[in-house]
Amino acid sequence: MTEEIIKLNKENQALLDQVNSLYPEGSVFVQFHGDKSGYVRHDQATQQTIPGALVIIVTDLTAPNYTASHELLHLLMLLKGFPQIFFQLSLGDKELDEQMMIMSTDLYNVAMHRVVVAEQRKHGFINDQIEEEYLKGIEHTLTPEKEEDDERTLRLLTLLDALVFYGDNLSKYEKVLEEKYPLALAAAKKIYAEITSKPIKSPFDMRRSIIKIYSLFDQQMQDWGLPALHNNEYTTLSPVLSERQLRLEMRQVFEIYHSDMKERGTDKRAYVGLRRSDGQNSFTLPTPANNAPEEFKKIYDQPVKEFLEQNSVPYIVRK
Repeated sequence: MTEEIIKLNKENQALLDQVNSLYPEGSVFVQFHGDKSGYVRHDQATQQTIPGALVIIVTDLTAPNYTASHELLHLLMLLKGFPQIFFQLSLGDKELDEQMMIMSTDLYNVAMHRVVVAEQRKHGFINDQIEEEYLKGIEHTLTPEKEEDDERTLRLLTLLDALVFYGDNLSKYEKVLEEKYPLALAAAKKIYAEITSKPIKSPFDMRRSIIKIYSLFDQQMQDWGLPALHNNEYTTLSPVLSERQLRLEMRQVFEIYHSDMKERGTDKRAYVGLRRSDGQNSFTLPTPANNAPEEFKKIYDQPVKEFLEQNSVPYIVRK
């Protein structure tokens, strides 16, 4: 059986052109390879970097143009200077690190999807059929709730994203979600109400929203007697700084502390730069080769911009 030939629709082609006009290292391409599962989820595409190109491969052909637009919009947001996350620390357990990275990325994406989904709706990528297929994706991912089972974290992550996806159209699907996942839906609604109380109009707003999601998710985990994720420490989130803050000394903007976590790929305890205003990991540092107190005194004396550029720390200038 020959694979169905799929082409990007006009709106996606325009998105791809926009991405390529900003992409700094060659060209971005979209390819379609796969079968139709009959449901839509946000893990139905992969990215592959080859010399001179980034290839987005849509791996499930249920809603190829929807999935392609989703990937292109994520990429476009990064190219336009929205915050990124990085994983530079390790808990010393490979499997645990994998789980942490997946959950942190899912929570980060909840914030990013507020913009991505709004753009998809604006350009007509989401219709009733996509919404139905998205519901099937939820049902494929989750089992119906049993009291205090071990799927609570996954349900909360999935339903939080679903609330962002459905937005004002939730009422059509709410009954099904409420019947199958009442506890998780109630918890997700509580978080969703808080994170949507402020609009996202800039990278600064986005960063604030990501940090808030990390914090609210941890609160819910603890309410359920589950361990908090502590993504404020584990996940490095690119800082958004004003020109004035970039001129300040490091000690005024960041606090560097010796973490119990290791530098990824080493046995050395890492140093983490926390933003003083919100306690979020903004960069990590290797252990200084020389006298640590002296080294850190020098770092604290440096202007923020000089330090960030010297150490190749990605940052965003607040407009």
